[in-house]
Amino acid sequence: MITFQRVAKAAGKHLTKLVLALRKVAGARPGRGCPACGATVIGFFRYGDNGEWGCPACGASPRERLMNYLITGGTLGVPTDGAILHMAPNEASLVRRFSAAADYVPADLDPTRYVVPLMRRVDLMKLTDESRFDLFYASHVMEHVPDDHAVLRNIWRALKPGGEAWLIVPLWDKPTEDGSFAIPPRERERRFGQWDHVRQYGPDFADRIRAAGFDLEEIDAASIDPDIRHYYALDDRLFRARKPDAARPR
Repeated sequence: MITFQRVAKAAGKHLTKLVLALRKVAGARPGRGCPACGATVIGFFRYGDNGEWGCPACGASPRERLMNYLITGGTLGVPTDGAILHMAPNEASLVRRFSAAADYVPADLDPTRYVVPLMRRVDLMKLTDESRFDLFYASHVMEHVPDDHAVLRNIWRALKPGGEAWLIVPLWDKPTEDGSFAIPPRERERRFGQWDHVRQYGPDFADRIRAAGFDLEEIDAASIDPDIRHYYALDDRLFRARKPDAARPR
């Protein structure tokens, strides 16, 4: 669906990428870095309201750079000897990291949208796996599902005791506002920021995660050393949910 918002975002992205390319040709020295691809870059291109959204070398978003920074630094550990369910795997650097797992499952409701090998169709509303996965990763997925309470319970059941769900969602400072697919797409874009979203999350997303039975740690890019955060243009907040070792069936 083409909307004014999508056109404006695309225009800003291409214009700022062009400016970065011209600065590079003019001899500007790179003074920033991307933890997703390891490149040193002049700066980052705009997307929407974020003036430093994308890496000009690999396209990595702030949240993709945040995840790579946390994994490389040892804050997060990828269970390479276990099983990983990776929803909406459109972040190439994380596909590379996660696909090293013994049991890697890249999946989406519409797997034809991805070029990742061995994509599978998974509807999180109908996820029936029990105690299979060591890690569940979903970045900007939960705002698309009709019933996030049900999906969180399904994720909890699908994880092994001690397993983790790494969740990133678009956030605002207000309480979460829920909607449904019965709302016209343009109205959903106005209310939730994108035509295919059915809610806009606030910080109380944490309460929904805990209500599903998880222990929770929130890792906000704002808590990272300001110089490091600026160098990599890190942004976003990771909700690191852990299924307790002695988890009770829900």
